[in-house]
Amino acid sequence: MTARRVLIAIVAGFGLAAALAAARQDSPVLVHPGEYVVEGRVFGMPRAEVFTEDYDGPPVVGDAVTKLPELSPLAPGNHTHDVRMDIVAQRIEIAPGVRYDAWTFGGSVPGPVLHVREGDRVRFTMKNRSAERVAVTPPSTGASPFLQAFATADLQRPEAVAVPMHHSIDFHAATVAGDDKWQMIQPGESIRFEWVANYPGVFIYHCGVPPVLQHVAMGQYGVVVVSPRNGYPTDGLVDREYVVVQSEFYLTEGEDGLYALDFERAARKDPSHVIFNGHLLALTTHPLTADAGERVRLYLHNVGPNDQASHHVIGTVLDRVYYEGNPGNDWRGLQTVVLGASNGAVVEFIAPEEGDYILLDHELADAQKGAIAHIRVRSRTGEDTGIVTSMGH
Repeated sequence: MTARRVLIAIVAGFGLAAALAAARQDSPVLVHPGEYVVEGRVFGMPRAEVFTEDYDGPPVVGDAVTKLPELSPLAPGNHTHDVRMDIVAQRIEIAPGVRYDAWTFGGSVPGPVLHVREGDRVRFTMKNRSAERVAVTPPSTGASPFLQAFATADLQRPEAVAVPMHHSIDFHAATVAGDDKWQMIQPGESIRFEWVANYPGVFIYHCGVPPVLQHVAMGQYGVVVVSPRNGYPTDGLVDREYVVVQSEFYLTEGEDGLYALDFERAARKDPSHVIFNGHLLALTTHPLTADAGERVRLYLHNVGPNDQASHHVIGTVLDRVYYEGNPGNDWRGLQTVVLGASNGAVVEFIAPEEGDYILLDHELADAQKGAIAHIRVRSRTGEDTGIVTSMGH
């Protein structure tokens, strides 16, 4: 409760004690000794715990984690989310015929999308299972919406491999001591810690083990969407929402036909592929959809790890843009949103009429390397009359 609301309560005859009790009801919940509140935000999390466990269950657990481009729904109010995202190695495809042994959070590149509300608490557990062969495709009822999505056909076609390596995780959405929560764990070790989503936005998480460029380029990243406590001004107008993540790959084909990271190429900032949602075909042969006249919201993030992105939707104007996903950064009428490496944004547009609309990185060299997505807009009644675009991929 603000000081103004407390004063109003006193003046209205509630009395000081009642007013302060009402103020406490609006205050964030403190769970552990040492936590404290500054300007309505919770700080002072307990120390991280590094331990060993016999856990060999699903590598991703939690109702709040989904697979791109989906976003989990949020219940009203603030909640605590128990989330597990284990580190596993998977042989994946990022374009037809292009497979490599990726280092992943949970089994895909990018990793799971975590969706929470500003003020929510995350109790996070992660085991380094890089030395194990961990299958992610068998149906896993109840573990997470993320793993349930693997029960259907997946473009990356993950195969379990073992690539022992030390790793860590760094959540940009969290306000904690990095030397504690982001500490490195060895194969077979687990880490557990908590954080509170103090700020709204579209944030990256990634491995922070040096060289960080290597670990991110190998696939260790994903996004957290922190919805504002009081929502966005346009929440009541939005009909469709999707998460779109752009990232760069630096791969060279080996003699056996399997691709591998070319670290020198990464250091030169010369990507072999620049793609959305982890596969060249993720949003082309499987376009996003909307009906004419609907307001579409995209939660965009540019992982990088090196270059900026200039996102543009051909045929419409981004009439509301919340830069970094913060409702205080409210921009109007942009043709292009420029995102540096690790920047995010919430962008909205109205689907004007039936047709095929293309989201691309307008730094056209990156579009040539794959940074193109399609948004298939049907008629006002939801029918697709078969209008075909002349703008191919």
